[in-house]
Amino acid sequence: MRKGAPVGGKLGLDARTVARARRLAAAAGKPVVDLAKTHTTVAVERATLRLAGITGADPDGIPWVNRLVDAVAADVGLGHGVAVPVFDALLRDGHADLTLLAQKAAAGSVHFEVPNPGQQGRARRAATAAVRRGITRIDRRRRERDRLIARHGDPQQRPWIYLIVATGDIYEDIPQAQAAARAGADVIAVIRSTGQSLLDYVPEGATREGFAGTYATQENFRLMRAALDATSKEVGRYVRLTNYASGLCMPEIAALAGLERLDMMLNDSMYGILFRDINPIRTFVDQRFSRQIHARAGIIINTGEDNYLTTADAVDAAHTVTVSQLLNEYFATEAGLETWQLGLGHAFEINPDLPESFRLELAHALLARELFPGAPLKWMPPTRHMTGDVFRGNLLDGFFNLAGALTGQGILLVGMMTEAVVTPWLSDRDIALQNVRYVLRAAGNLHEDFTPGSFIQNRAATVLREAVALLERIVDDGLLDAIADGTFGIMRRPADRGRGLDGVARREDGYCNPAEEILEGGVR
Repeated sequence: MRKGAPVGGKLGLDARTVARARRLAAAAGKPVVDLAKTHTTVAVERATLRLAGITGADPDGIPWVNRLVDAVAADVGLGHGVAVPVFDALLRDGHADLTLLAQKAAAGSVHFEVPNPGQQGRARRAATAAVRRGITRIDRRRRERDRLIARHGDPQQRPWIYLIVATGDIYEDIPQAQAAARAGADVIAVIRSTGQSLLDYVPEGATREGFAGTYATQENFRLMRAALDATSKEVGRYVRLTNYASGLCMPEIAALAGLERLDMMLNDSMYGILFRDINPIRTFVDQRFSRQIHARAGIIINTGEDNYLTTADAVDAAHTVTVSQLLNEYFATEAGLETWQLGLGHAFEINPDLPESFRLELAHALLARELFPGAPLKWMPPTRHMTGDVFRGNLLDGFFNLAGALTGQGILLVGMMTEAVVTPWLSDRDIALQNVRYVLRAAGNLHEDFTPGSFIQNRAATVLREAVALLERIVDDGLLDAIADGTFGIMRRPADRGRGLDGVARREDGYCNPAEEILEGGVR
């Protein structure tokens, strides 16, 4: 391949190679986008009705939106979308609201139908008006964030310091999150209860019992956002809130996040496929809709490439991380996200016993930084090679922090020296934050002086070449086949298997989804 001019930066990346990588990522991703545009899922339809105002759950804790969508699917399927059948029944039978309609549908006293095209106008207009009210609320929450950032300010340093709380009890999470913000955390992530990604419904209300995390619910979002707003005023900077829009309810959680003004959401295009065995088609349909909502809400997504390196070797599989980042960039921008919203993930996961491991980490981190110069890259700490030796762990975290400072990362997840031992104590977090603060204060602007040598430049060029070669194979074979073959994270996930496949439907002629129409139209 004939070389082009180098890309601006420290690595001297070949401009033509970088441009080819992006073209290949788009070519690999487009068939998946086309697939998403011709299918819908139960989660997409539920998210649409949540935007239209349905709330609450039955006595068993199953949300009324699930009951309503299931009833529509049983009568007429999902291929036409649920908006027209639902609002046709609402108007035809004179029900007071969607929640009451859902209650009657669950009791079997409502029959749904798809009116003839010439008779759908009233139902379509009512559905669009209801959904627009939900999206208008998301717009209002985005403007509210902008005002609070203007009032309180952003953190003075980059990377932003990102810290996880995870007690299982939202009322315990709140004081821990506030304490972390006072100690220097800029972003608080409330990690979800183990297994929530496999629930095909979103729990309701404030929750106090979780497993290694706290359930993602609208009320929990509201409570934590209000608490961090109070702390933002106290500490004089806007403290961002993160949760997880992944799993079988990805679109619904994205909608709830927008309604409650969350600021970042974990939202990877392939994480659920690879690590939760969720059907690939279900995941790609859901992620496109969820990213359209994130784009509208001004939410920064965090992708999950770091997870690949917990199952595959961080050196041998480095190029698969780059390929995934390029695919995530394509899928995100196609859905309407802007570059400043792309928290593309990568991690410090090379075996520390490997000679030159730190130089390799710098090469990989700097490659990501220069491939995506405007993106707030999310830099993840070591986990795979944490042994329980807390002194060694704290040292590794210090090198991780230094690599983040040297390569200008955007978001730095605080590493814990007790990783693989216990859920961190508050004192563990204090020590970890001390580590981060020391490195960022002592070396926070060292990236301005850092000049990588030929070893780092050559390694970055090698990873980029390997990424291009892999993308060429994916374009030839298809992304779904590449996933089925175990290309990413050495996990094999065929497109005709996996959880949630029964919740996918091909769109029929006349499919109607007012939320998608509004989001794609870009009308505010």
